[in-house]
Amino acid sequence: MNLARRQLFAALVTWPVLARAETLDETLVGLQRRWHARLAWRPGPGWRAEAQATARRLILQPGDDGSDFATEVLGEQDRSSHTAQALTLRGALGDHVPALYLRPKGTGPHPAVVVMHDHGARFDIGKEKLIRPLQPNPSALAWLQRYYGGSFVGDTLVEAGFAVLAIDALGWGDRSRPGLARDDQQALANHLMQLGQSWAGIIASDDLRSHRWLRERPEVDGKRVAVLGFSMGAFRAWQLAAIRDEVSACVAAHWMCTREGLLRPGEHTLVGQSAFSMAHPGLAAELDHPDVAALMAPRPLMLFGSPDDKLFPWDAVQRAWGRLGQAWGRGAGLQTRATAGGHLFDVEQQRAAATWLASQCR
Repeated sequence: MNLARRQLFAALVTWPVLARAETLDETLVGLQRRWHARLAWRPGPGWRAEAQATARRLILQPGDDGSDFATEVLGEQDRSSHTAQALTLRGALGDHVPALYLRPKGTGPHPAVVVMHDHGARFDIGKEKLIRPLQPNPSALAWLQRYYGGSFVGDTLVEAGFAVLAIDALGWGDRSRPGLARDDQQALANHLMQLGQSWAGIIASDDLRSHRWLRERPEVDGKRVAVLGFSMGAFRAWQLAAIRDEVSACVAAHWMCTREGLLRPGEHTLVGQSAFSMAHPGLAAELDHPDVAALMAPRPLMLFGSPDDKLFPWDAVQRAWGRLGQAWGRGAGLQTRATAGGHLFDVEQQRAAATWLASQCR
């Protein structure tokens, strides 16, 4: 066999080895290794305008068309220092969005906070996780003991002088259905995608409208309307603060991390399901999570995180905090607090948040 034929034979023998396809995991690892957000935060002029326009375009789907809210009051309670109301507001899809609203008594205009509920794969309650409902709700009370130290965040804030609003995100509370469970989320997200919508985009758009509703209340000082959330609510809070300059301050408890940290093997984001409610198509190519939050600078932002939180790797949380520190520089606008106990927003944290918000919303 001459040399040329021997070389051809050797090439044919080794072809299956050389042409072996990458496994799925190898492909994903390669993608993650090469990933870099195109609009990662950078100092100097020019970055913010492009990054915020991109974030607004990709997050606010369908956005706020500026239409009226068609507010209906379904019930009301006198609670000594304030009045509690059960409402419906028109949402971004034109549907009825249930809400709970706490209005302080006394001379206004009052500072205000939109409070945003967590995910928790608990869908029968939403706004009731944060504001005491007009009727007793055993599910809300049990959730309160598990994650909030037995204290409604709304009570803490209204006693500090804030008007407080919470809505049900699409899929929770009165916008859910009996029996909706963790494994139904992919079907919900896909149903919306097949109709040209994004689950995460609808949630963000309803949050945008709820903030506008509160700013337009006659008893509220429209220049002092903050946002606050825990877990998925924290994601919703800093996200809205980033894309809406009218948000005066933000408290985000236990949801801030680099994307790399959440894409490590075994992390909960890779399980899917719950991630659909916070995944905006196309956004990851442009901005990492701290890049989005950095759009809020230099307005006041308070972040809580815990080394004991099993949902967010602590080193990746600290890395995100460090990048946000670069965006705020030496200003006092960014506050970060490490807490013990893991993924919860207890009474001590709530009080610290209320005190801090009061100092920022004078």
